[in-house]
Amino acid sequence: MIEEAVALSGILFAIGAIGALVRRNVIVVLMCIELMLNAVNLALVAFSRLWADATGQVFVMMVIVVAAAEVAVGLGIVIALFRNRESVNVEEVSLLKW
Repeated sequence: MIEEAVALSGILFAIGAIGALVRRNVIVVLMCIELMLNAVNLALVAFSRLWADATGQVFVMMVIVVAAAEVAVGLGIVIALFRNRESVNVEEVSLLKW
């Protein structure tokens, strides 16, 4: 049971990492980052169950809080970017370039 959860977590993390590196849409990149965070949550819960310790579940709650903050800030940035540039394409964002 634990092995399958960890394997699924690895697969989900790999899909999220590939999606974050390949995609050009900022919203899709944020969704891939969320998928990676949820993969980490799954692994933490699996190891918490394996070792019969609640520490992993406490870390999951902290990761969920960080993910919620990331979504709020990220979507605010995306909305501001779309209002200024009328695009959410990563390659068209040059606000930080010299």
